[in-house]
Amino acid sequence: MKLMHTLLTAAAAVALMTGSALADKTLVYCSEGSPGGFDPGFYEDGTTQDVQLAAYEGLVKFKLGTTEVQPALAEKWDISKDGLTYTFHLRKGVKWQTTDWFTPTRDFNADDVVYSFQRQLDGKPYDSTQTYAYFNDMGLPDLIAGVKKVDDMTVEITLKTPNSPFIADMAMPFAEIVSKEYADKLAAANNSAQMNDKPVGTGPFIFVDYTKDSNVRYKANPDWWNGKVKIDNLVFSINTDATARLQALLAGDCQVMAYPNPADVASIKANKDLTAIQESGLNAGWLSYNVQQKPFDNADVRKALDYAIDKEAIVKAVYQGQGAPATTLLPPSMWGFNKSVKGYSYDPAKAKALLAKAGVKNLTVKLWAMPVSRPYMPDGKTTAQMIQADWAKVGVTANIYTVDWAEYLNSSKPTDRDGAVMIGWTGDNGDPDNFFTNNFGCAAVGGGNRSEWCNKDFDALLKQAAEETDQAKRAALYEKAQVIMNDDDPAVLIAHSVVTMPMSKKVTGYTIDPFGLHHFETVDIAQ
Repeated sequence: MKLMHTLLTAAAAVALMTGSALADKTLVYCSEGSPGGFDPGFYEDGTTQDVQLAAYEGLVKFKLGTTEVQPALAEKWDISKDGLTYTFHLRKGVKWQTTDWFTPTRDFNADDVVYSFQRQLDGKPYDSTQTYAYFNDMGLPDLIAGVKKVDDMTVEITLKTPNSPFIADMAMPFAEIVSKEYADKLAAANNSAQMNDKPVGTGPFIFVDYTKDSNVRYKANPDWWNGKVKIDNLVFSINTDATARLQALLAGDCQVMAYPNPADVASIKANKDLTAIQESGLNAGWLSYNVQQKPFDNADVRKALDYAIDKEAIVKAVYQGQGAPATTLLPPSMWGFNKSVKGYSYDPAKAKALLAKAGVKNLTVKLWAMPVSRPYMPDGKTTAQMIQADWAKVGVTANIYTVDWAEYLNSSKPTDRDGAVMIGWTGDNGDPDNFFTNNFGCAAVGGGNRSEWCNKDFDALLKQAAEETDQAKRAALYEKAQVIMNDDDPAVLIAHSVVTMPMSKKVTGYTIDPFGLHHFETVDIAQ
């Protein structure tokens, strides 16, 4: 019944598209979850970023399928000799989207750029329940000295210290540019919250509407500076069940799907009507303790629970050959990976001994299970059940807990959160800093750092590595950081995975993003 409802809703969404629905090219993407909102400053999760990417753009972007930074809303940029000042020369003639709720009176300019960054520097969002999470987790309020309009088409961003990942950071979703004119109009009407519900960008697609937990609809932007895209309508059809998404793909109710069950990959590859693109993912899945809460403030307890988990068995059962056990936070394919760090292999005897050493008996743990599929965690429920069984063998009781994805992300952040949170990461910019700082840096405590772990020596290495320009020296610093993280063990590192994207053979031009996001501006579909 759930599947039928979803398919009917998606079909209705397509039929309601503006223009001649039968004549237009419509691509339906079977998405795994609902977006948290549409303001790019607020959200860190890939599901939300996917829908934002359709409408918004940043000053720079990654060349699709690579980690190479190239121009976007900025035609070019200059970096001062001291590495502190970045001058962005903006693209002329870029149009803000015209929608039923906003008609722009001017083109994109420096005022929009300054506003987009200054609001995050000020740290006072129009919605008091939100934070500029990504901006804060990366420590950018402490890094950026100021953002200045030089003229209508030139902006300077000045840093307090040199920062090697900075230009790549500017290609990430949190740095997408919003319209100051639109924001000012909403503020004057005391309706700023609309920015998070009805986006206005410069990107390839114009937002049409969102039916909560059902679908997000877009239409092609006829005025996009890079030329109108090949499809006329884009629909995100939402279903958290991977089996249901595959059934929809097989039935032709969607043409691209996210995150298949690993057990289904072989049959997908064998299907003559489907294409399955695969790439090694820049990702990691893990279980974050809260090290600020007893008994997880004791490293022996954390190591005991780590030794108690059979990660090889999880990879075999859950990832179905589409992953490998993780020994460090970095995937082995990423520069800076420390191959000498071996992690914590399955050893229940060591687990029991460490628990006894810590004086911990009859421990009960709240085990947070991810409610959505991700390459780094294809089946949170099964993984949680396997961890539960493993911990029971060493005398630890796990009570499995889950809520919907948006609530899961929000309620797992506070420093007083109880339990161990299943979470993961797909890199956003191809730099090791993006894995470490966002997820285990001191600035991210209470935010993306769900281990609530702040190690000053670890953090100092990250700062030193970010300021260093020589990649070999940076790699050596990140290798040292991995040793510290392994020794203190703030999280159970579970697996890195292969990314599989199934789609209809009618679809062309789709490229896997190494950062795990989904782009449709290059996609076409045969009718």
